[in-house]
Amino acid sequence: MSESLGSAVPLSTTEPCPAAAQRVLPLRHPGRWIASAIVLVVVAQIVHGLATNPFFQWDRFQYWFLRPTILDGLLITLEVTLYSAVLGLLGGILLALARLSESPVLRAVSWVYIWLFRSVPLIVVLLFLYNFSALYKTLSLGVPFGPAFLTFDESRLATDMVVAVVGLSLNEAAYAAEVVRGGILSVDQGQHEAASALGLPKGYQFTRIVFPQALRSITPNYVNQLIGLIKGTSLVFYVSLLDLFGSVQSMGSTYPGDIVPLLLVATAWYLILTSVVSVVQFYVERYYSRGALRSLPPTPLQKVRTGLRDLRARARKEAAI
Repeated sequence: MSESLGSAVPLSTTEPCPAAAQRVLPLRHPGRWIASAIVLVVVAQIVHGLATNPFFQWDRFQYWFLRPTILDGLLITLEVTLYSAVLGLLGGILLALARLSESPVLRAVSWVYIWLFRSVPLIVVLLFLYNFSALYKTLSLGVPFGPAFLTFDESRLATDMVVAVVGLSLNEAAYAAEVVRGGILSVDQGQHEAASALGLPKGYQFTRIVFPQALRSITPNYVNQLIGLIKGTSLVFYVSLLDLFGSVQSMGSTYPGDIVPLLLVATAWYLILTSVVSVVQFYVERYYSRGALRSLPPTPLQKVRTGLRDLRARARKEAAI
């Protein structure tokens, strides 16, 4: 038995190559490189055209970019956006709660409001409010169908800023209501049942259990909604409020030769504002992803570090081969 084992012939006489002698060639992607080259050429042509075309008048763009008139309009844009965002979110929460209420009256009124303001263009809402004094000279508070205790002059109460903020807030509340309602519905039904089983009051259940969990879905979506609100503020120019776009339009009428650089100034500032909101949106989404994802999405700085590290590792590997 031992002799047969000792004289056994190996099944294969071919010896494997040493691991150091083996070379793994990466999979080639010629289509990817060709598409990347085409995109780079197109981008280079666009940048070259923007930089060399005298029609854009970049010297005038530099002159107007930080002018006090433009900065004053930018400040008004930020004020209108801030007030409208806060009031729109508060109105959206109330509308969402009414939409989810067991009262058929509240549900019907909330649904009609959302349906109406999502259907009517924002410019129509602003122009209607701007001419509201033609329909109602005064506003009063008192007993319905009875005497009035307080009376307000609508023309003095509705300034250009008030009209812009109210119009944007009414429109924003309709969209925010759907965002909030979707966030509340995203909370697992078991959380509602557990809160009810503990005998907690309805208000406590909502503020301490349901709403904090719904914020993970509400906050990123509403921050995204702010981008549309920032661009929507450009319409307040039609109600005689000189925001960023209104200031650009006014200066363009005074200096018709600078219309193009002035429009580029407005474009640049809107890009800056929306970029800042986009950065905030990324970090808000990342914050509320804790507990929902196994690992948080990498930040742009982390992506750059990872890319550089992978590039160095690939260079060392190529040098070793």
